[in-house]
Amino acid sequence: METSATIKGQIVIPSSVRRKFGIKEGTRIQIEVDELTHRIILTPITREYVHSLRGKYKGRGLLKALLAEKKREREL
Repeated sequence: METSATIKGQIVIPSSVRRKFGIKEGTRIQIEVDELTHRIILTPITREYVHSLRGKYKGRGLLKALLAEKKREREL
């Protein structure tokens, strides 16, 4: 499958791919760049994707770290 970029850098994701991954208007897309392979990886942030992350970082103190970071940002 192939698409082209507009002058603004926008691309169109084909409808068959949007249906397959549940991408609808307003769906947020995570963009990752793999420098080694020169690839751009697009991951739709859908309800199913968020649910798949449940428990993945359990017990790692991420919430405390996030709250501390937010507190530091407010102090600046």
